[in-house]
Amino acid sequence: MGLTSAIFMASAAASSTSTSLIKPPFTTFSPNLQIHKICSLSVNSGWRSSTWRDKCRRLCCSQVRIEYSTGTDEEACELVNGVEVSIGEGTDTVAAYLLTAVKNNNGTGILLLSDIFGFEDSSTRDFAYRIACNGYNVLLPDLFNGDPWQKERSMALFEPWLATHTQTASTNIAASIKWMVDEFVAAGISNKLGIVGFCFGGGKVIEVLAEDSGDRFGIGVSFYGTRIQPSVAAKIKVPVLYITGDDDPLCSVKVLEDIERDNECGSKVVVFKGRGHGFVHRPASNEEDKDAEEAFMIMRNWLHNGLVAEK
Repeated sequence: MGLTSAIFMASAAASSTSTSLIKPPFTTFSPNLQIHKICSLSVNSGWRSSTWRDKCRRLCCSQVRIEYSTGTDEEACELVNGVEVSIGEGTDTVAAYLLTAVKNNNGTGILLLSDIFGFEDSSTRDFAYRIACNGYNVLLPDLFNGDPWQKERSMALFEPWLATHTQTASTNIAASIKWMVDEFVAAGISNKLGIVGFCFGGGKVIEVLAEDSGDRFGIGVSFYGTRIQPSVAAKIKVPVLYITGDDDPLCSVKVLEDIERDNECGSKVVVFKGRGHGFVHRPASNEEDKDAEEAFMIMRNWLHNGLVAEK
């Protein structure tokens, strides 16, 4: 089943009166997409304090209803649908979540790459929801074939785990990109995609864009990407937004600033003072909440100006 069909099936399951900017006909059905479950996404504003309290998300499979216990969030869309999908066949199948805005869909695709804790992590899903809430179609793939890094594991096991999972992630990213390109082109929706990643996924954003040469992706966002090589970043042909903290030992500010200086495609580095690793999608204090909110708004404008406004 194709992308357009998946979006409209989810929309129909959620509300018979919902409309979308993505239109039928359902003339293209991809055999490489299997829909396992259609989920609605609702807002849960009770578990995080400060700035994000009105914007926190909870994935659930139930009747769609958006409720705001502390007032209306004017930035949130009325409805976002989530679909669990499998890309590919047999042993090469990649599990993923496809999150789509229903009433304000701008017809643009975003590939979101998780950190080492995987695509089922609640913080990553919350962030994916929020991107979709701003009108996008977000594909969040399983990079590690069901075996993400677990916090309770000994750090002595991390490098061996990473060594065995890095190639798996690259393979799954390639499969996800192919599916997105095929489905979006077939549906006549978008000629250029966006790519966003955190930590491990933020580093992968750089690798993907360096290999892509601007053919499929029009813009990128790397949140505190790890193991970024300037020689690889130098090959990128599209603008990249780099967001990090100056207290992050895993993402060197100097390396990013050197990349920005040598880049000719309009890339930008934004550094938040006093912030460490993961502060945007895992804020740990009220102060980090505020900076996480600002970082999200910077990313939102970056994606809009580079993908939506350019259409």
